[in-house]
Amino acid sequence: MAGRIRAGIGGWTFAPWRGVFYPQGTRQADELAFASRHVTVIEINATYYSTFKPATFAGWAAQTPEDFVFAVKASRFCTNRKALGEAGPSVERFLGQGLAELGDRLGPIVWQFMPTKKYDPDDFTGFFALLPKTLEGLPLRHCLEVRHPSFADPSFVAQCRDHGVAICLADHETYPLIPDVAADFVYARLMTGRDDIETAYEDAGLGAWAKRFEAFARGDAPAGLAPVDAGHAAPKADRDVFAFFIHAGKVRAPAAAMALLKRLEA
Repeated sequence: MAGRIRAGIGGWTFAPWRGVFYPQGTRQADELAFASRHVTVIEINATYYSTFKPATFAGWAAQTPEDFVFAVKASRFCTNRKALGEAGPSVERFLGQGLAELGDRLGPIVWQFMPTKKYDPDDFTGFFALLPKTLEGLPLRHCLEVRHPSFADPSFVAQCRDHGVAICLADHETYPLIPDVAADFVYARLMTGRDDIETAYEDAGLGAWAKRFEAFARGDAPAGLAPVDAGHAAPKADRDVFAFFIHAGKVRAPAAAMALLKRLEA
């Protein structure tokens, strides 16, 4: 046995996907239903900028098939601040807006930090204290997406591990690549794809990522990714993997996710 590997995209409302991913004539109201039947996870990005009503989350869940999940990007008001420990009211407001209405469709919550946010152990101690383990009876899984090179620090990895919080594995030209496993799942955002390639990544690149995700799912350390905290190997255990294709133009992101899923099924 191994963990489940899911692949998907960021959001589902994107005009350039119409006629490329979405068939011509697909109503915008039907795009989520279509997308959720071609990829296995979608990262909700709109929650980074706005709040929504519980009925909206319930409606999103109702449009998706069983065994589909959403990742949810936390509000920028929680993470774009000098003192993270003061974000309590914003975290409560974000979590309380109706996320529980997603029910069993609720996947990881990703807390995204600006590229200017530097690692400060005390600052993040205050932030970790704000992250609950459950929400109205639903288990919560948290992931931090950090973008400043100062986070490539064994102390940061250890801090995340102590709290069971995943570190986003970012395939990006400038963000630090931190492949260390700190939680019981792996969260990856693949952002170096190109729109002039039909599947965003060349076949060899997709194959390499597929092998890495399979290794993560088995609880192994994937080849070719050097851990930041090399002196501490994660315990071997099955892990779910959530992989998102979110490159600059992102026209080919759905094709990339579907190609990865097809490769994994084969």
